[in-house]
Amino acid sequence: MSGNQIDTSKPDCDRDNAPIEKSPGCSFLPVQTPDDFVKQLKEIGAKKYHDKHPLHLRLHAGKLGADEVRTWIKNRFYYQSQIPIKDAVVLSKLTNREDRRIWIQRIKDHDGDDTGEPGGIEAWLCLGEAAGIGRSQMLDSNSILPGVRFAVDAYVNFCRNNSWLEAVASSLTEMFSPTLISDRMVAMREHYPWIAESGLKYFSKRLTQAPADCDHALRLVLENARTPEHQEQVRRSLSFKCDVLWSLLDAIELHCNREKGCN
Repeated sequence: MSGNQIDTSKPDCDRDNAPIEKSPGCSFLPVQTPDDFVKQLKEIGAKKYHDKHPLHLRLHAGKLGADEVRTWIKNRFYYQSQIPIKDAVVLSKLTNREDRRIWIQRIKDHDGDDTGEPGGIEAWLCLGEAAGIGRSQMLDSNSILPGVRFAVDAYVNFCRNNSWLEAVASSLTEMFSPTLISDRMVAMREHYPWIAESGLKYFSKRLTQAPADCDHALRLVLENARTPEHQEQVRRSLSFKCDVLWSLLDAIELHCNREKGCN
């Protein structure tokens, strides 16, 4: 067991013991075995993960113009910049020292560390520069699309305002990301050769980082979500995170469709 504490004093609870809303006459699913529970989580990804979003499909098919690609890179950077803040929030909720020691690596992976590894935020800035976006422009958060900001801030606040189990569960979209990242690297090289190879370092790093992160998060979830209520919290948290990622792309796609320069 991980040793992280879950308040089980009240049934049917989430969000720090606020009641989970049920439809009249509905009940929670029975407790699932670990294998069946993981299967359910993967089914959520199969239905809702943003690899199926029209903007991603166009990106990978080489159908985005240069301005559209740059719009995606710049606005996605706001999400990248907030990930270590989200992870710091989750870290503060974990009561088990060993799990905190593992989770803190996520922050180092994005912010960099004292070994000289620049981290994912710097790598994404390099992607922007490789695509022709100036560093100062990338760092100008005032130009982020409102819909993108709303979605990303909602994710950070979700982790801040809910239990550690829900916050950890929301990160399980990493179960689905390695395939998406691999496809993205192929698409970038094939369809957008004007983006320098040096800009793709972020993606190559995440091919190994994301599975390691996911293994730890999934272990925490499987060890601690042992009641119907807690398993429902996990399913809803993962579904919410999928909605966040989808909404982010919705905002970018809507902007590009409105801007003549992005057509």
